Amino acid sequence: MTLIHPSAVIEPGAVVGEGCKIGPFCHVEAGVVLGPDVELKSHVVVAGNTEIGAGTIIWPFASIGHQPQDLKYRGEDSRLVVGRNNRIREHATMNPGTEGGGGITKVGDGNLFMMSIHVGHDCQLGSNIVMANNATLGGHVVVEDDVIIGGLAGVHQFCRIGRGAMIGFLAAVSADVVPYGTVAGERANLAGLNLVGLKRRGAERTAVNGLRAAFRDIFESDAGELLQRATAAKAAYADNELVQELADFMLVASQRNFTLPG
Repeated sequence: MTLIHPSAVIEPGAVVGEGCKIGPFCHVEAGVVLGPDVELKSHVVVAGNTEIGAGTIIWPFASIGHQPQDLKYRGEDSRLVVGRNNRIREHATMNPGTEGGGGITKVGDGNLFMMSIHVGHDCQLGSNIVMANNATLGGHVVVEDDVIIGGLAGVHQFCRIGRGAMIGFLAAVSADVVPYGTVAGERANLAGLNLVGLKRRGAERTAVNGLRAAFRDIFESDAGELLQRATAAKAAYADNELVQELADFMLVASQRNFTLPG
């Protein structure tokens, strides 16, 4: 049963799925599509060409889908697509894409976005991500699955955050973070591997030990250049999926360099 509070404004053309709950003083604009069982608690505004996946819950004063905070934006048609079963807390902001970034901001499934987070234009987010209070993503940021971003951390535009990485509280990330890495510091340095996250996801001990060895080979050795060491590790640990993922991430062309040990 769909429940819409009398004070909510649902513009003609908006699509509201079965089982949605729209609380007091919410505003849903004409181009919005709400999937089944979406809940807007109260005072939530969903704007633009925005799709919200089934089972997602949005808390008061969130601003979802408003115009990108990019001076190059000229009103072009762009989209924000949010997946299923996300939790978007108070005062969160998420912006759609721009022509220069492909025209779409995309968010996966099962993420937790705490109070006052920001997802900038053209970001591409995976699933099972946690963004703690006041964490911020600049435009064009890629965040892969299972990443944790600590409170008040900021990620510079065009950075990539690899799967399973952990960004510490207050960290300023201005370069790519490798999969399963842990970074910390006012200007973030690579502090090691996110071993706690790997354990939580049930990674096998032998695979983790191989990843630790490869990490040392890549980041703690003076033999050759960084990408040469990554290439060597990919060959040396050919049977270790974690190492392959780490090496593949590093060997893809990127607009940023890498966050390295201090």
